[in-house]
Amino acid sequence: MNILITGSSSGIGLATARLFLERGHKVTGIDTQASSLPENNSYTHLIADISAELPELPDCEVLIANAGVQQSGRDIEVNLKGTIATVEKYAFHKGIRAVLIMCSASAHSGAEFPEYAASKGGLLAYMRNAARRLAGFGAVCNSLSPGGVTTELNRPVMEDPQLWAQIMDCTPLRRWASPEEIAQWIWFLTMENRFCTGQDILVDGGEKDLNTHFIWPELNL
Repeated sequence: MNILITGSSSGIGLATARLFLERGHKVTGIDTQASSLPENNSYTHLIADISAELPELPDCEVLIANAGVQQSGRDIEVNLKGTIATVEKYAFHKGIRAVLIMCSASAHSGAEFPEYAASKGGLLAYMRNAARRLAGFGAVCNSLSPGGVTTELNRPVMEDPQLWAQIMDCTPLRRWASPEEIAQWIWFLTMENRFCTGQDILVDGGEKDLNTHFIWPELNL
């Protein structure tokens, strides 16, 4: 199967490219950086900015719109407008099987940086718009909203013991996901799933829905 992944040089995109290659698929990656993968006849790497001119490519069967930036001054331009441009250019054709848009728990909570949260919130609405239209091709289209993931982007808090302790206090599972763990969710939503569409899947270690504190006087037994 032909797989297209944006943001394939690091983090979640890199882990996802590795997973699909290991399972025998042909992968094309788009990133502003050079490839981080060893040479592989099943992998094609293109250097491009999704917010600028996108390259012409053969039709893909699975599109994983993962590329994004954080606190860059261009979060809306890249994360929202660039992802919309990517899906509009590559997804709408007869051979498409699945589209996965990488969103964020910030789209639900409004946490993190203002433009970043806004860009991801916009993607939730766009995903449902695209899902309606892609259903006409028999394709599923969903988004995935991770909470904390152990990527390079998050090193500023991962390497600060005090900040890390605060984060773990509000994460019920007391850990963050690895990029490889998120890649498994992407695999399921694009390769195993054939009926769930127009949905955002929140994978945040329970931070949003389980992070409540019940306060009550101790019983005098």
